[in-house]
Amino acid sequence: MLHDVLLVIQLIAGVCIIILVMLQHGQGADAGAGFGAGASGTVFGARGATTALSRATAIFAAIFMLNSLALTYLSTRTHEQQKTILDLAGQTHAAGAKAPAPAASAPQNAGTAGKPAGVPPKP
Repeated sequence: MLHDVLLVIQLIAGVCIIILVMLQHGQGADAGAGFGAGASGTVFGARGATTALSRATAIFAAIFMLNSLALTYLSTRTHEQQKTILDLAGQTHAAGAKAPAPAASAPQNAGTAGKPAGVPPKP
């Protein structure tokens, strides 16, 4: 269950990193503003977007890396698999329980003693 929760966190952090990187300006975006493009001061202001988006990207990158380490640790750990009823029944029969002794049979007739089974007695 912990593995599933960490996997969901990993996916969310990865998607957030992708979105945040796509929202950030490239290195060449400020050069265009110097020639009159006019798009440098948009949503967050001239310097606010760089600081907020880069800080959020760094936080999600740290979450992604720590979560990757945790998932690696969980996947390399040897843990006992859950046993089913059939596994438990097979273990108890093979481990120490001997097969039950056959039930005592009815006394044989004196005439059939020592003869193979299925041969009718002589009259």
